[in-house]
Amino acid sequence: MTYEAFHDELNTTRMPLNNGAGAMPAVGFGTLMRDLGTTTEAVRCALQTGFRHFDCAERYRNEDKIGVAFQEVLAAGTVRREDLFVTTKLWNTNHRPERVKPAFEASLQRLQVDYIDCYLIHTPFAFQPGDEQDPRDVYGHVIYDREITLLDTWRALESLVDEGRCKSIGLSDITLDALKTIVAAARIKPSVVQIESHPYLPEWEMLEFCRLHGIILLAFAPLGHGMEPNVLEEPVMTGIARRVQKTPAQVALAWAVQRGTAFLTTSATPSHIRENFDLATLPHRAMHEIKEEITTRVRFNSVVETGVPGFIPRKA
Repeated sequence: MTYEAFHDELNTTRMPLNNGAGAMPAVGFGTLMRDLGTTTEAVRCALQTGFRHFDCAERYRNEDKIGVAFQEVLAAGTVRREDLFVTTKLWNTNHRPERVKPAFEASLQRLQVDYIDCYLIHTPFAFQPGDEQDPRDVYGHVIYDREITLLDTWRALESLVDEGRCKSIGLSDITLDALKTIVAAARIKPSVVQIESHPYLPEWEMLEFCRLHGIILLAFAPLGHGMEPNVLEEPVMTGIARRVQKTPAQVALAWAVQRGTAFLTTSATPSHIRENFDLATLPHRAMHEIKEEITTRVRFNSVVETGVPGFIPRKA
């Protein structure tokens, strides 16, 4: 049996922020590019395809190239600023409260926007402050900043919301226990938590906690980042894909939205960008199969243990 979805609106799903400051499109475009030179054209293609949620970061070293694409569509009037949802992130070397606002303003300037929809702490780990994004000692070990706590940094982000140019704030690459600590102490609660999640790492407990507090769980690597074991070669996924006449990638992304998460995909290839936006609702049977029949459990990125992103090379 095959299934067809007509006038499906899965890719236009928007998730309300828990502080009332708008809504995040569930379908997001990530901007961590292997080749920084492809950034502007990839973002331009994503905008043309229909993506309106863009996930950026100081650490990716290409915010200026994203800003070029944003400015083109905004100047042309083809996209309104209020239709875009722009997220960017505070890097580990800027966790000290006095460094937060300058880092935020530098991202605003590079992205050529006058406000950010969501500002995330990139990881819960503070690195030695300074211009070197990956500070190491003579033995090659990361130099952490032990004089600052995550809550100290969070308070500085709360101040950005008070000032009005940051609509919402959140956390990335965080464990459930660390998130609970911030939620309990925060004056302004996290609106978004970005973590690795896919059918091999469904993070059901984290999702349930986020639901309880109105927090959007934003999944990165929703297709498994092309690593082994390959999520897209999982027999359950390929079987569903054949039945619904979609690709395994489209099945994984539809699953992400239908179970209540937002997601980010990244590509510099126009056909893949369009594929990742062309989603159709999965039948209940397929959702049940993915939850109950996939038993492989694997985390592909160890950033939650060290603060060092596994998908980002140390040098540009």
